[in-house]
Amino acid sequence: MFLKRKYAWTIILSWLLFSACGYRFPGSGSLPSGIKSISIKMFENRSVETGVENVITNDLIYEFTRHDRAVVTSGDMADAILAGVVKSISTVTISHRGEYTSNERRVEVKVDLQLTDKSGGVIWSAKDVSDNQEYKIMSDKQSTERNRKAAIERLSKKLSEKIYNSLTVDF
Repeated sequence: MFLKRKYAWTIILSWLLFSACGYRFPGSGSLPSGIKSISIKMFENRSVETGVENVITNDLIYEFTRHDRAVVTSGDMADAILAGVVKSISTVTISHRGEYTSNERRVEVKVDLQLTDKSGGVIWSAKDVSDNQEYKIMSDKQSTERNRKAAIERLSKKLSEKIYNSLTVDF
């Protein structure tokens, strides 16, 4: 009986401790400046990778809708507009099989972001937001390219989460 009470008190004290400290999960805050709806413009692509702007924009829209945030297609109907630029995509070798043969590479994407209100005033901006993802090098180029594309897709999802979490940190 004493053991059960001890565990009950431990649980109650833990709950009180964590609920009182203000801890929240990332992305559980609100958008800045009381924004209720947001329009996400198609990202501009300044990299050599074609189509990456579509992947990142779509993943970012998904991330907002997944968290029950109002995403509208028309900029004039939204409280704010989020625009982004894919600045670069770079690839580096991270492991070798031999002196001249890569085993694994890492792809990195860098984006610039800007959140503006209806009048064009900047509410929030971030430069060089980046993330990376590893992928395996295969013996044939097509398989390696498929791995690279899959890595970019995984990277886009991680980057979208990072952007969403940055925007919803309570200001």
